[in-house]
Amino acid sequence: MICGSANTGGLGLRCRVQRDGGVAAFFTGSRLLQGYDGWLHGGVIAALLDSAMTHCLFAHGCPAPTAELQVRYSHPVRAGRRMRVSARIVQSKHPLHVLAAELCQDGQVKARASGKFVAKSLSGLKT
Repeated sequence: MICGSANTGGLGLRCRVQRDGGVAAFFTGSRLLQGYDGWLHGGVIAALLDSAMTHCLFAHGCPAPTAELQVRYSHPVRAGRRMRVSARIVQSKHPLHVLAAELCQDGQVKARASGKFVAKSLSGLKT
């Protein structure tokens, strides 16, 4: 839904690996994703942060579903304006991985997230 290319209705977030091992992506949220008029919906923000953390793990060869997600909203995010979503690994001791992510717009951190991801067999899951 957020990053996959097979879903034509998805958001198309494209994370790129950074020199520090984290990932980052630029995204412009359309007005179709707004909650209050002109502001990106909080659930969309949470999904973007979660997806960035998941892709950070993918970049390190570790598929692990989200076990816990905490989001801190600091400022409203404008719909229709470019933003940067980034994520990095904070701690990794198999099977538990702790990550952090942030969403920035107009040079200001608008939301931060932390997540716990637990590696397990994904062979039975369809993606």
